[in-house]
Amino acid sequence: MKQILSSMMLFMLLLVGTSAVQAQETEKELTREEKKAMQAKLDSLLFEEAKQAMNEKQFTLEADQVVFKYGQMAYVNSNTNFVSVNGDDAVVQVAFNIPVSGPNGLGGVTVDGKVSSYKLEEDKRGNLRLSMNVMGAGISARVEIELIKDSNKASLDIFPNFNSNRLSLNGVLLPSHKSSVFKGRSF
Repeated sequence: MKQILSSMMLFMLLLVGTSAVQAQETEKELTREEKKAMQAKLDSLLFEEAKQAMNEKQFTLEADQVVFKYGQMAYVNSNTNFVSVNGDDAVVQVAFNIPVSGPNGLGGVTVDGKVSSYKLEEDKRGNLRLSMNVMGAGISARVEIELIKDSNKASLDIFPNFNSNRLSLNGVLLPSHKSSVFKGRSF
């Protein structure tokens, strides 16, 4: 009798264990799909927030990657590499991870300027393109930003007016109040 009881208990445990494993597999699949849907919704909200910040001229592009004129690329700290627009004022800062302090004290350059020719357009796919001129004591350049639809990821190109040393920055575009950048000494 004890053998029958123990074999029935073993059978019941196996049955319960198998159904629990199947339930976990189904739960994992739903969790992945739900995570993907939640991430898409979050990305869409971040895009709308960035779009509103661009419309209000209150944004910061925090760059984690710099691409130089001939395609050389460097990964950088997003707290010290940024372009910020606050109304008609702009700040462009690049700081590389080198032991030399540079003019801004961070290993790079910081320049302040005034924004003009601010033009924001949306293409057929929903991507946003911003073009503006930034002019100041240390800068005279055309700046173009492209914000990818349903994301706050953006790329920024700086085209100096007096030389051909083009510079591109890739990162995320945030409203100014959500940005956590550190500004060095400017010209």
